[in-house]
Amino acid sequence: MVGAARRRRGKTSRDAISDWKTKGLSMKAIPTKARAVIIGGGVSGCSVAYHLARLGWTDVVLLERRQLTCGTTWHAAGLIGQMRASQNMTRLAKYSADLYAGLEAETGIGTGMKQNGSMTVALTEERRQEIYRQASLARAFGVDVREISVDDVKAMYPHLNTADVKAAVHLPLDGQCDPANIAMALAKGARLNGATIIEGVKVTAVLRKAGRVTGVTCEQNGEVFTIETENVVNAAGMWGRELGASSDVTVPLHACEHFYIVTEPIAGLSQLPVLRVPDECTYYKEDAGKMLVGAFELEAKPWGMDGIREDFCFDQLPDDFDHFQPILEKAINRMPMLETAGIHTFFNGPESFTPDDRYYLGEAPELKGYWVAAGYNSIGIISSGGAGMALAQWMNDGEPPFDLWEVDIRRAQPFQRNRAYLRARVVETLGLLYADHFPYRQMATARGVRRSPLHEHLKARGAVFGEVAGWERANWYARPGQEREYRYSWRRQNWFENQKEEHAAIRSGVGFIDMTSFGKIRVEGRDALAFLQRLCANQMDVEPGRIVYTQMLNPRGGIESDLTVTRLSEAAFFLVVPGATLQRDLSWLRRNLKPEEFVVVTDVTAAESVFCIMGPKSRELMRAVSPDDFSNAAHPFGTAREIEIGMGLARAHRVTYVGELGWELYVSSDQAAHVFEALEAAGADLGLKLCGLHTLDSCRIEKAFRHFGHDITDEDHVLEAGLGFAVKTAKGDFIGREAVLRKKEAGLERRLVQFRLTDPEPLLFHNEALVRDGRIVSTVTSGNYGHHLGGAIGLGYVPCKGQSEAEVLASAYEIEIAGMRVTADASIAPMYDPKAERVRM
Repeated sequence: MVGAARRRRGKTSRDAISDWKTKGLSMKAIPTKARAVIIGGGVSGCSVAYHLARLGWTDVVLLERRQLTCGTTWHAAGLIGQMRASQNMTRLAKYSADLYAGLEAETGIGTGMKQNGSMTVALTEERRQEIYRQASLARAFGVDVREISVDDVKAMYPHLNTADVKAAVHLPLDGQCDPANIAMALAKGARLNGATIIEGVKVTAVLRKAGRVTGVTCEQNGEVFTIETENVVNAAGMWGRELGASSDVTVPLHACEHFYIVTEPIAGLSQLPVLRVPDECTYYKEDAGKMLVGAFELEAKPWGMDGIREDFCFDQLPDDFDHFQPILEKAINRMPMLETAGIHTFFNGPESFTPDDRYYLGEAPELKGYWVAAGYNSIGIISSGGAGMALAQWMNDGEPPFDLWEVDIRRAQPFQRNRAYLRARVVETLGLLYADHFPYRQMATARGVRRSPLHEHLKARGAVFGEVAGWERANWYARPGQEREYRYSWRRQNWFENQKEEHAAIRSGVGFIDMTSFGKIRVEGRDALAFLQRLCANQMDVEPGRIVYTQMLNPRGGIESDLTVTRLSEAAFFLVVPGATLQRDLSWLRRNLKPEEFVVVTDVTAAESVFCIMGPKSRELMRAVSPDDFSNAAHPFGTAREIEIGMGLARAHRVTYVGELGWELYVSSDQAAHVFEALEAAGADLGLKLCGLHTLDSCRIEKAFRHFGHDITDEDHVLEAGLGFAVKTAKGDFIGREAVLRKKEAGLERRLVQFRLTDPEPLLFHNEALVRDGRIVSTVTSGNYGHHLGGAIGLGYVPCKGQSEAEVLASAYEIEIAGMRVTADASIAPMYDPKAERVRM
């Protein structure tokens, strides 16, 4: 920029915030009791306080160590964008936008809220696919979004170089705001509804007893106070990890440096939509005749490795113009008028980022009454309105208002609070906000933390690994000479044919899948049976050796967990859950354990490896490695028993997630390598093929097996999910039973349906718009390619109130993919092996 010589550091925060005491937030006496104590006075904490107060929680206290907004909120860019990657994240963002639009009228504090719209442009065909898919999803949930032409882009943004723009979308109700004043308005709204907000108070400890919060100690002007409370909210932003760690609560986040520039006034510059150019990692916001240019660079700079100093307040970090220079060069090319504009402010401030680029919400599994609302990954302004509403309702009702698993704190793994891990990971996660959000995209940093005993064996045989909950898992196997890396695309990726071959092996031969990442839990003790009978919807009182597929329900009949339970003995049960939900499932079990029940819940995940032997030739393979009897008579479907295998022992569970004859082998970790070698040697003559998780998913979706977190969540009623066969209301009382009986009486309002695209070329992943008789009615919950069925397969909920199955299936269905509608066949029964004959071969 010609005006670069005029570059200077940004104005101090106090210029931006004004005099906080004039807003009615002067010092107050610290109460001795409260229903909830919120720690942190940024936009997140203020939103939680506002929404709790609106729900009638008048004895809410928000404590801020320095001044409201002094951490991250004050320097946020204030972009309001409703288009998100999933239904409920879009729902929360839309709520925030609607809330902020009315805050000024409610509180009298100007929020700077302008619904001047936003525009995202694509410079590549792959990005066009992405933004069009996002537009379809947003449209399915009532967001006003339009695909626009390059000429439209130029008309809206005459200063923009559009020579290489391929496509764009426009959201007319998006916009921008003043972040600090949004927080101040929320704080005033909270206070008007009875909440107490006190600045200059540092929380020094969260008190606890018998596994739950009992209060906090805090310090004001050198004096120590104690507040009794049963609810604490960690809304401490970039201090959230350390605050959580002081209570043995895992809140994995780390601060990064985040940069933007603000130009000097530019002649003739008028109000423009917010502009995002994700292919160049940049966003643009016009404000008062100046242009703000910000970035989410692909390689970020972690900050605060040695902690955040005690007096950090409205501070910014040293300039690093060299780091920002590549972004600025692209910005000048994109908007040539910047070349002659002077730089008024070069800003660098810290913001917190999480390992998966999603924020944290909900009650921590380690400590009852400890709630978290932190780690917003630079989208805290648009997220906090909805997140505050959702958390307040969760605290008030004892359950979330809808499925929030995507941001649930229970997804965090204990090892992720490791600072070396976080420092390595957030180098990547800052840039993920604007990176291509390709399906199956894998993290590149902080890998290899959790590995199966077979990791090196599988790596030597061509495994290409993905990561879930820190576990390295073989997603697909490269052929000899084939590169062992993903080539990402919205179309068929470079492993598509590999998956096809693996899929065929499971359908016609025998395949091996390493599923050691399964979560494994022992529930045992005098009252173990009664405990599981109360938590599980299926009948748990079965003979030892029986495997029961079941769900754990919430009082609404929604699905909290999808699992198998094997009865090992009269007083011992073995639970198998997805690796990603292990912490959630452990928390649900422990939270529902009554004080008088003698039950021990133990995570035994690391103790055993799990090998899936699946396919019509799996019995032959098992007979080749074991002298035991694997006939239907001796080892029927749904049973488990100890077997000899090679020169070791294993527990063989006859179950399947791919819809074929097969066994899951639970092998002591010390014997895992030996058992694998025995299987591999015996399988050579049978054509045993190593298969990855992508193939597991393509097989399960052909069989219409549900996937927790996509097809079934705590928001989805077990009967509408088509899982009524696993619910036994006659067994007696269990959590969710009354909701099941009510639904049976009232009838279903929607049902989960399987779809197959009639055109074999397009692909389904999830979140595509589902069209019934020409009208969008919902979205695809999960999708993959059905190689045996010859097309992309998806699952999705269809409204069906007062309708029979025949009426549901009589409709014409299409699925909207990046703006194009593709005809789809529909089925309520599984399209592959609807009578489940193959699993009982």
